[in-house]
Amino acid sequence: MTRLDEKLARIREGKYRRADFIIADAKDPDMGPSMVACGPARLKDGSATRTRTREEFLDQIQAVVEQDVVDVVLTSAGNLERLIRRGLFKTSRVKPAIRANDTTDIWRVRGGSYPQKPSQPFRSANLSRVMWGSLEPQIGETVTGTDLGLYSMTFNNDIGADIASLEAFADFRAEAEELGFRYFLEVFNPNVETGIAAETVPHYVNDCIQRCLAGLTDAERPLFLKIAYNGPKALEEMASYDPSLIVGVLGGGAGTTRDCFELIAQAERYGARVALFGRKINLAESPLDMITHMRAVADGAMSPSEAVKSYHGALRKQGIKPDRDLASDDKITEAVLKMG
Repeated sequence: MTRLDEKLARIREGKYRRADFIIADAKDPDMGPSMVACGPARLKDGSATRTRTREEFLDQIQAVVEQDVVDVVLTSAGNLERLIRRGLFKTSRVKPAIRANDTTDIWRVRGGSYPQKPSQPFRSANLSRVMWGSLEPQIGETVTGTDLGLYSMTFNNDIGADIASLEAFADFRAEAEELGFRYFLEVFNPNVETGIAAETVPHYVNDCIQRCLAGLTDAERPLFLKIAYNGPKALEEMASYDPSLIVGVLGGGAGTTRDCFELIAQAERYGARVALFGRKINLAESPLDMITHMRAVADGAMSPSEAVKSYHGALRKQGIKPDRDLASDDKITEAVLKMG
């Protein structure tokens, strides 16, 4: 059993403790922004003049898994195949997961305008191959995939687009149930203008999530949610409405280091039990040190500000020049975090 399953079991049994807060590293940017999103290829001093190649990105994922701090690593199906070929998950307690669909609102490619239009459903991953047939083992080699994936949706107050998304979600669930494939559900805030007042959008999203899950039996429901942190009120509303539905937050933009740690602290305080961060880890000067300090904040061993200072101390010891000076990096810059 992976740490993820152990933690989910304790949370559902009402035995949650801060050490059970789940941290996931979202290493799936190749499914959206693609090449440039793999992060900077940093030199020993932290400087960078180019982005990582695919192999360098795989090396970074391997380092995260071998560090053994995160509970989940989310990748594309193609990159999971390469990592399995390396033998990375044979003895690891880190759970691999794949992005099971790639809706158009994450197609943030250079020159493209897809995110400026209502999200459309699309899925490139083949679930049966991800689970069992993604590789052709060599003689004497045993290879397995994963039974866990992230499914993503966006509601835009557009009945045509939203129904198309719900129908695609139903098709996915049917296939997943037939194969024994588990999933967690990501629901983004609207990606286009909806005509809904800004202060109402968080509650619109909450209502859409609960409405679309209301018709599902327990066997069809997601393991947990991944949603934007829309402030204390909206998160508390979602987490308290149905405690059987475990709520997680997504990381959003890179922000400052304080933004990263503050988001974990506030999310845990107001009812989230999972954090799935991509850019906040991937773009850090030292991703492994960032993860170590995220864990410390989640556990309550450090305050967000203490963690920023400790993180900068770790950078100094390694001779890595930080992207920001300590004073700037210890500031909360994201508006939603100033509400907490």
